[in-house]
Amino acid sequence: MHFSSTALIGVCLWLHAVAAAPHPVYSAFTNSTNTWDARTTITFPNTSAFVEATERWNNANGPGYSVAITPATEKDVARAVRIARSIDFPFLATGGRHSTSVTVEDLQNGLAIDLRALNSVEIDDKAGTLTVGGGTIFREMVDEVYEAGYQMPIGTCSCPGMVGVTGGGGIGRFQGVNGLLIDSLLSVRLVTAKGKIINVSENSHSDLFWAIRGAAPNFGIITSATYRLHEPTNGGQIFSADFILPASANASYFDILQDLQGTIPAELSTITILTYNDTINEPQIIAGWVYLGPEARGRELIQPILDLNPVLTSISTTVRYNELPYVALLGLGNTICNPVAISGYGVNYRTLSSSTYQTVFQLLTDFFAEFPDGRGSSVELEIFAPHAVEAIPVGSTPYPWRDALGYTLMSFVWATTDTHQAGIKTGEAVRAAFAATSGYDGLATYVNYAHGDETLSQMFGEYVPRLRELKSTWDPENLFGFFHGLATTPV
Repeated sequence: MHFSSTALIGVCLWLHAVAAAPHPVYSAFTNSTNTWDARTTITFPNTSAFVEATERWNNANGPGYSVAITPATEKDVARAVRIARSIDFPFLATGGRHSTSVTVEDLQNGLAIDLRALNSVEIDDKAGTLTVGGGTIFREMVDEVYEAGYQMPIGTCSCPGMVGVTGGGGIGRFQGVNGLLIDSLLSVRLVTAKGKIINVSENSHSDLFWAIRGAAPNFGIITSATYRLHEPTNGGQIFSADFILPASANASYFDILQDLQGTIPAELSTITILTYNDTINEPQIIAGWVYLGPEARGRELIQPILDLNPVLTSISTTVRYNELPYVALLGLGNTICNPVAISGYGVNYRTLSSSTYQTVFQLLTDFFAEFPDGRGSSVELEIFAPHAVEAIPVGSTPYPWRDALGYTLMSFVWATTDTHQAGIKTGEAVRAAFAATSGYDGLATYVNYAHGDETLSQMFGEYVPRLRELKSTWDPENLFGFFHGLATTPV
């Protein structure tokens, strides 16, 4: 049996906490018949190593663990699953640990399978492919992709897990030209509910490959994933422009966003954050526009914003692919990676509505005015070109929102119970406002942004019956059911 020195201290402290009688979980994971890789660590509460293996970006509504394992190999991931299953011990595997869903709170006194040690990045220049480990975060792969002369879709922030984001679809700034992350996915290595390791692709377990491209957390643990790489757009020269606009400009700016309906170029993405400025004591708008095309055209696209006389303008004309997470949107994609406690809500829409944006801005303004300790809250408005996403045949994956043009993620923070409750109420009101004018028949939510109170149809659309059928085949015991579980969430 192999432990790190920190893990041994943790074991002693944990054993003291559960008294002298042998604990079945301890026995199961430390039994001498289990030969773990020397680099694999098993840790227990009250140790820094355990905290490192379980700490989440959102430290509210999180799962509770009695033991954590950080496997160094996929074989140890599979072994952990087999042991947990044999003693009916609930578990959750995580990479970047950026979920805002409250459904993971259903896991208590369970096993954390921390995949962060599986963070390898390999590029096959001849095949034009990228293979990453299941715990790789975006900032760990962008340099190698760029140096190899490629680009591929990435998330907005630098710190979420790449495979985790892929599992729900993988929206982002590059989707207008390269599609979603699932559209670049070629194959995965996956640990099944029986603790077996299998290759999954169009040619191997194709039914499962269909399911994991939009609902992966329900079907297994991905230990590595291989993607198709893409040639750089515009020779790799990226135009990035950021702005800060005062509250008084909100209607005019939202009209500019609405004008993108039916006109947005494939190379354009915009992210707008509605937040609060403590210096001037009023709400503000932070806007980041990224254009994967010639500078001259990029300047034409942002001219209507410049005409509003922003209080801050920052234009970078030759941003490299691997620099984008650190430059775009004033670098917020990297600086917001520190842990916080938030309540998150998400909603998709295919109709851009200035009046809805204005309603949402007023809802947030009213919240800020009444609850000062909630002024760290924000509403993020993402508008990503749908061209390459819509080019993929409908039904080829279970991702149902290929015609979405906008995605909103609301993040509410609080210092008091009253503010927490008000944030929940405001989040639900914002979500309802967007759903009313979304162009969809009711609420539509990108599963990676889902709060946890949505129905399956609101996350997976018409594909729920087929997903549930596959769930009953591949995970009949619902071992992988803590992230928007297909077997437990109402249809």
